[in-house]
Amino acid sequence: MNYIMKCKGYIGSVEFSEPDGLFFGKVLGIRSLISYEGTNAAELVADFHGAVDDYLSACEADGVQPKTAYKGSLNVRFKDADTHRKAAVYAIMHGQSLNSFIEEAIIDKLSSSSIQ
Repeated sequence: MNYIMKCKGYIGSVEFSEPDGLFFGKVLGIRSLISYEGTNAAELVADFHGAVDDYLSACEADGVQPKTAYKGSLNVRFKDADTHRKAAVYAIMHGQSLNSFIEEAIIDKLSSSSIQ
């Protein structure tokens, strides 16, 4: 099972290294490398929140806009050109753009999940 943490709009991964006895992770969805670690869950959460705060402070000090993930645009690549063709034909037949069809399909799939 994969776990994530959330802080100020950022999502962080949670991983564990058994040989090191260390929890670690990184902020997902942005190019900047923001990593954190801890020897237990409380340390990991605290270091994650601290790493996000440090990143935001550094951006402010440098006068740059912090990077944000998941801005609403996505480049989709299909494994199979026939799937792409079928999706495009389906969208056309239903008076939709391919983008709106894909968004609708994702919304439908997520409606039955626990992700918020």
